[in-house]
Amino acid sequence: MARRKRDDYVLSTKVGRIILDEIVSGPQEFGEKGTLFQYGRKNKVINDYSADGTMRSIEGSLKRLGVDRIDFVWIHDIAQDFHGDAWLGMFETARTGAMKVLDRLRDQGVIKGWGLGVNKVEPVELMLGLSDAKPDGTLLAGRYTLLDHEYALQRLMPAAVEKGVQIVVGGPYSSGILAGGAHFEYAAAPPAIVAKVEKIKATAARYNVPIKAAALQFCLAHPASAAVIPGASKPERIAEDHAALIAPIPPEFWQELRRERLVSPEAPLPIDR
Repeated sequence: MARRKRDDYVLSTKVGRIILDEIVSGPQEFGEKGTLFQYGRKNKVINDYSADGTMRSIEGSLKRLGVDRIDFVWIHDIAQDFHGDAWLGMFETARTGAMKVLDRLRDQGVIKGWGLGVNKVEPVELMLGLSDAKPDGTLLAGRYTLLDHEYALQRLMPAAVEKGVQIVVGGPYSSGILAGGAHFEYAAAPPAIVAKVEKIKATAARYNVPIKAAALQFCLAHPASAAVIPGASKPERIAEDHAALIAPIPPEFWQELRRERLVSPEAPLPIDR
């Protein structure tokens, strides 16, 4: 990244975890994701949502990335899936620490914006109700997809529109099952999810619609959605995702999904624009 002109790209990072110089011998646990990151560096990682921890995290990221500024900062995994019943205490630490620091850095022009980076709806709803924090957006993974969007539609997405807080949708392929994989929520997909995916695939096949295109374009149809980040395991996946974003999808496809209740009747679709 340091070899490219800084104005040529948008850079986001996360705070809430501090990478220490201390090396650990065994795999580290990360909430319900277990040892998902077991093949990463062996440096010890601790959770720290305080003001000092936030500044330390940002300074460390700048040093490791070799850049002089960051565009967007997400407060990382401050939710039930990583902290269990202790998540509300962690959230309060972030409210009085990380959120205040990021508000100040944004107002000073050091960063362009901040929000949460989570896999659960509840922390985002709680943040949107705060009067002493002014987030710009939120990275929400897995909660606004073709397979899982009903809960987010109830309060979160309308509240985000009302507050002017944009949603960056992560995990649009639901851990891979909407892109040809077999995982949902980082584990083997349960039979009910597999059955729903097969129905969506069958509908997509009738209209010659790539299921990846349906997955990405659905996420962006809601007015609260600002961007979608599918992730990529290799460079050619980026080209595939770009093609999926611009692939033509006939209105009849979306109409059938809605009619067959394969999507919520309340979910905005590309044909509603």
